Amino acid sequence: MTEIKKFHEIPDLLSGVVVHGNTVYTAGRVSKAKAGESVKVQAYDIFKTLDADLAAAGTDKTKLLQASIWLTDISKIKEFNEAWAEWLDGCKPPARAAVEAPLVTAGCYVEVMLVAAI
Repeated sequence: MTEIKKFHEIPDLLSGVVVHGNTVYTAGRVSKAKAGESVKVQAYDIFKTLDADLAAAGTDKTKLLQASIWLTDISKIKEFNEAWAEWLDGCKPPARAAVEAPLVTAGCYVEVMLVAAI
């Protein structure tokens, strides 16, 4: 049986990172520290968290397989895409979906969840 590892847990709610086999799954990440700021500012903060999540699992953004992005206002996708391209910094982009949806955390306008290989 393949071991399942979990990191950055919020007890009884979620694991921030789950590793199964050679695949890493992150929870949806928002930027509580930058709540109320622009989508771009929030995205940069989320990417810092995701970089740490991926590192904890022994991988990085060069091995991304899939990304799911939620925006409270889909008209802000261009702003998000600018931050996304800067963060990827020439890395090949993963398969990706972006949709408009309300988010649970007040003042958070973007949420990102990743799947990556190890």
